[in-house]
Amino acid sequence: MDVREELEARYGAERTGGHGGLEILRHIGPGLLVTVGFIDPGNWASNMAAGSQFGYGLLWVVTLSTLMLILLQHNAAHIGIATGDCLAEATRKHLPRWLGTAILATAYAATVATALAEVLGGAIALQMLFGLPVRVGSLLVGTASVAMLATNSYQRIERWIIAFVSLIGLAFLAELALVSVDWPQAAASWVTPSFPAGSTAIVMSVLGAVVMPHNLFLHSEVIQSVHYEQQGEEVVRERLRYELFDTLFSMGIGWAINSAMVILAATTFFSHGVVVDDLATAAATLSPILGPAASTIFAIALLLAGLSSSVTAGMAAGTISAGMFGEEYDIHDRHSSAGVALCMVVATLACLLVRDTFQGLVLSQALLSLQLPITIFTQIRLTSSRRVMGAFANSRLTNALLVATGVVVTGINVASLVG
Repeated sequence: MDVREELEARYGAERTGGHGGLEILRHIGPGLLVTVGFIDPGNWASNMAAGSQFGYGLLWVVTLSTLMLILLQHNAAHIGIATGDCLAEATRKHLPRWLGTAILATAYAATVATALAEVLGGAIALQMLFGLPVRVGSLLVGTASVAMLATNSYQRIERWIIAFVSLIGLAFLAELALVSVDWPQAAASWVTPSFPAGSTAIVMSVLGAVVMPHNLFLHSEVIQSVHYEQQGEEVVRERLRYELFDTLFSMGIGWAINSAMVILAATTFFSHGVVVDDLATAAATLSPILGPAASTIFAIALLLAGLSSSVTAGMAAGTISAGMFGEEYDIHDRHSSAGVALCMVVATLACLLVRDTFQGLVLSQALLSLQLPITIFTQIRLTSSRRVMGAFANSRLTNALLVATGVVVTGINVASLVG
């Protein structure tokens, strides 16, 4: 067996030259794994708060965040495809030891905050469905998530997540045809920035709920696990093109679902002067299409979102933990498994201390926004370096766009904290 055959047997053959629709569809998956990370319970809470308090006014945050997300996620995947290292491994390898460890520690803390939102959201769903106390539900969801992670298989997890995203998305998107939406106003709000009085905290929360630091680490890990860099430069270049399509397609789905949540909250609550302060109330957004069953269907979708996104948060925690030791994610390795376990245990225990569950979800997303600039500028440092990326280092235009993204995120954070 020659070297190429050995690589194909180990990592899977990459065929170049085929550009048909089926060939493109063959590469869709990693992006959808990331998409569920920002269609999670914390995101639901942020979107419902945005729509119920400010109507269509904050739809522009969803658009801007999604554009940033596409740029950042593709860039994160870029490092995995071109170097064979995920973002966590590259941070450990190419930055001073103390600096890399500090950066990864903040990313890990943000991932714990993410996992808290996912577990808490699942627990709220169990309370809606079965009347279970949130604390009991948190323990059940945390345990179930660890069990799902222990059955490590990217392909299997991708199938779960695609199914979950489809169920959640269809429930919200289908209802847009049944509610009275002021589409001209919504269209204007998608592209017109505005900061209504008292909105800075929600802007920060929506931003953190869409552009999530742990997803940047996760995307680079999932994509690098195939080791395209060992299959030749032609394969790397073609995979980068396919990955861009995967990211655009997947993040586009996320944009549509998040926008639908904000719009439904605006039409259902804002127009009637009702401010959503718990997810059980938010179930009313599905009443026009589901009638009396709205609360049950909403709770089931919320439970699916909590479980699936807690899996991605756990994977990201394991990725970051393994990266601290210069290793790839492997649930059977002690560094990866310890990272997963610690994240889920701390997140689950933190859920037991949360008094206001809705505010806990919203604030957890705001915490992600605070950490985000650290991850963005670390990523820029790595992907712009020819020492790290070789011929695949960022172009000047890409660097300029990434820096602008980092500056905007930092500016929003500063404005929110000062305000």
